Amino acid sequence: MNNCLVCERIELIKKEQNPYFVKELETGYVVLADHQSYRGYTLFLCKMHVHELHELESGFREKYLEEMAQVAHAVYQAFTPDKLNYEMLGNTDAHAHWHLIPRNKTDKLAHTAIWAVAKEERSYQPTQSELAELKEALARFL
Repeated sequence: MNNCLVCERIELIKKEQNPYFVKELETGYVVLADHQSYRGYTLFLCKMHVHELHELESGFREKYLEEMAQVAHAVYQAFTPDKLNYEMLGNTDAHAHWHLIPRNKTDKLAHTAIWAVAKEERSYQPTQSELAELKEALARFL
């Protein structure tokens, strides 16, 4: 799809050029978020370009939601947060995808959505070695 950041990221995965890619599942792609201020912040990108869950065919939708829960469980096991936040927004990137965000009691503004924290304060990009470590930790549980 034209001008879809998620579709562009998926194309990079297919070309083996997305450094955040962790694993392909039947209905989507598991990737770490570019910014890791919340260690283990993971995205599950739907293979189908739709804006809303209800636009997916029911069998595919059920499998997508099942796999999203499997990804969430893997994030929880790999990063052992105090709480795991699930978000499917799409206001900016209108392509079905889940944000799975490990949260800890020590987080800045721990009792609010991450979006309440200033963007510059949640924009930590991991080094290549940190990224490799995060990907390995998550992949162990997928």
